[in-house]
Parts: sequence; C-alpha cells; structure tokens
Amino acid sequence: MHVRNESKPDRPSGRGSAGPSRSSQADRRARTRAALLESAARGLSRYGYGNLRLEQVAGEAGYTRGALYHQFKDKQDLTLAALEWILDTWEREVGRLVDQESEPVAALRAMARGHAVFCRRDVARMAIALRLEFAGQDHPVGNAVESSYEELVTLCARLIDAGRATRSIPPGPPARTMALAFVGALEGTVVALVGQAPHGEVLAERAAVGVLGLTPEAPGRAEGQR
Repeated sequence: MHVRNESKPDRPSGRGSAGPSRSSQADRRARTRAALLESAARGLSRYGYGNLRLEQVAGEAGYTRGALYHQFKDKQDLTLAALEWILDTWEREVGRLVDQESEPVAALRAMARGHAVFCRRDVARMAIALRLEFAGQDHPVGNAVESSYEELVTLCARLIDAGRATRSIPPGPPARTMALAFVGALEGTVVALVGQAPHGEVLAERAAVGVLGLTPEAPGRAEGQR
C-alpha cells in the first residue's frame, strides 16, 4: 500500500519570505494531491482499474497529466494512494461512530447506518469495485483491497463475539461466518439502493442486523427521526 512521505520541518532561514513560500508550496501540493485522489477514486468507482485513464483523472481534477506524474509514479501508485485515502476517510466518518458506542450491537448498527451514508458519494464505492475486479488475482491493488476487507470482517467478528458474550446477539454460526454475512448484506444493500436516500440508511441497517438474528429498531427512531 502507498506509504505517505512525512515532510521534513523547514530549516530556519535568514530570508523572511522563505517560510511562507515553502508553506504555500506545501499547501498547493496537498491541494493538488487531494484533488487527484478524489478524481481517481471517482474514476475507479465508475470504470474500474483496467479502464481508468490517467489523462481523464488529471483533467477532471483540473490538472495536467504531468502534475499527476509529479505526485504518483504510475496508475498502481495512484490507485493504492486513493484506496488509502478512502480508508482513512471511512475511519474518520464511520469508524468514529463505531468507536463511540460501548455496546456491540449499537456499534454494529452505527456501522451499518454510517456506511450507508458514506456510500452515498460515488467515490466511496471504489473499494467494492476493485474487490470485484481483482477477485482471485495476485495483484498489489487486489491484495491491498482484500487486506482492508479482512480488517473490516475481523472488526465485525470481534463485535459479534462480544455481543454473544453479553447475550445481546443470539448464538449461531461462527462469528467470522456471521461477520462475512453482515458485511455482505450491508454492501449489497448499499449498492442496490444507490440514489435512494434517505431510505438506504434505514434498510441497510435492517438488512445487516437481520442476518445476526436481531430485529430493526423501533420505527420512531429508525424512520420517523430520519
């Protein structure tokens, strides 16, 4: 997976304008990088890796192909960086909701609702598209996607085990099997209900927790308050 390069602190300079100039350059570089990553994620969601054209990625971001190659060495490097960007964004927006819940079932419900909202943006479906495209292949991009998917399944399995320990989730097949079903139901519902906000959030939660043997929350919270 792409590894971010940590910038070294600016050295003191006798020229008063050196600091602001370097800072401005770093800011411009960061803005360029963010725009290119978002454009790449959108293109990967729509067209997949094989059909992704770097000229189009750069153009839709408002930059030249040369600017893209100044930041990324090739399509694989760009894709790995875009995947990392998406995963970091998911952690901030969805993982944060999961971490806020102390009860396993509440955490799984929060994950389902948050993931559905997250996937309203076309860039968020990039990981799903790449996982399907690279299924069964030994490729750096496919391996990175599978690694991130395994982390999600492991998290869900851990929450399911914790829920069973408190008897808030009924017994059943192994936790990993249930976690795979949970993630599959969640992603499948999200993909099927593209453009169906706000119903997708409610139905994604129902589908995901349903495989765990749980019932949806009361209509007053699940529907009336959305």
